[in-house]
Amino acid sequence: MLSNLNDPASSYIKTVNDQKPLIEFINIVKTFKTEAGIFPALRGVNLSIDRGEFVSIMGKSGSGKSTLINMLTGIDRPSQGEIYVAGTPVHQLSESEIAKWRGANLGVVFQFFQLLPTLTLIENIRLPMDFCDIFPRSERTDRAMALLELVGLAREANKTPARLSGGQQQRAAIARALANDPPIIATDEPTGNLDSATASQVIELFEGLVAQGKTIIMVTHDSELAQRASRKISIADGQIV
Repeated sequence: MLSNLNDPASSYIKTVNDQKPLIEFINIVKTFKTEAGIFPALRGVNLSIDRGEFVSIMGKSGSGKSTLINMLTGIDRPSQGEIYVAGTPVHQLSESEIAKWRGANLGVVFQFFQLLPTLTLIENIRLPMDFCDIFPRSERTDRAMALLELVGLAREANKTPARLSGGQQQRAAIARALANDPPIIATDEPTGNLDSATASQVIELFEGLVAQGKTIIMVTHDSELAQRASRKISIADGQIV
């Protein structure tokens, strides 16, 4: 069970008053320069998310939903506004600080899996642990195996991603996102390349993680899957509606 895998992985996020929202977006504006001029991707977004929520974010292509999650993960920075995660001012962190912070506090799951093709599954899952150096080196392989067991892939541990189905690769990507025991999982269209039955299995895995205390923010275009989240947010033209 995931509860056996928990460890005080980060000093950033686990010492903050639980009464406050885990995530706060305050008047977030994001603009991009294009050949046609300035494009406003986000227009003054305000949003709070509490610990243990399973939040889906829906919107049409170009609505700003992926930009919003990129603000949370630090993959991109706001043009204006403030982002706090358990009190940490993410918008103020330097590039080196944000990489370390993200590694300890956020698990990110992408639509296209982003597993390293030359590494086996167990090596892919060990990688975040080696990068952040949170868990003792002697424990990392056992922890990676336990995470593969959690997502039903223990027998595939020594295979490379190319030898797996899309659903298996996505489950492996979720295991990798859990490597450093982050309190938050951020996902951008995690079921976009999966058939409906496999997508449902991935959502069931997310529901199980939320039941054990994780906070999950999921960008999706699938309204049926979005309804399974505990809270649904719609975004249009860079604003929450």
